[in-house]
Amino acid sequence: MNPEVKERLEAFLKLKGLRLTRQREVIAEAAFSTDDHFTAEDLWEMARKLDPTTSRATLYRTLALLEESTLLREIDLGREQKHYDPNFLDNPDHNHLICVDCDRVVEFADTGLSVQEDCIARRLGFTATTKSVRIEATCEALRKTGRCTNLITARLEKRRLPQRKR
Repeated sequence: MNPEVKERLEAFLKLKGLRLTRQREVIAEAAFSTDDHFTAEDLWEMARKLDPTTSRATLYRTLALLEESTLLREIDLGREQKHYDPNFLDNPDHNHLICVDCDRVVEFADTGLSVQEDCIARRLGFTATTKSVRIEATCEALRKTGRCTNLITARLEKRRLPQRKR
């Protein structure tokens, strides 16, 4: 686990009167060992590979602690379940583009968009504390060529793809 993440987690837990147990450490290690977005179920599978004794109850409590400590952020990818993004420490102002055809998620940052979000908040009498933009789009490769490698891979892996809105 990244030493900065471990240090921040330990400091946060200490403030809450909690300690960094082996299971919490395993869950945090699993969460920050990937740049991919994940569900609680995905994280449980990753954590159980590191320690098969990891409990589901501890996982959910630890997820809540990781969110409260702002080490991890829950995001809405429009897939009818909670997803978590471990990438906000390195890049707190990034956004998400989601392909409605192949379900690929692309992270992007745009300083112009960030400035515009701040201006909108200020104009309406607010100060932005967190910002998130989710753009749903259709797959350009699929539209142009009729093929999308992400869609093919998803089907081969038998991943459930989003229902296309017509």
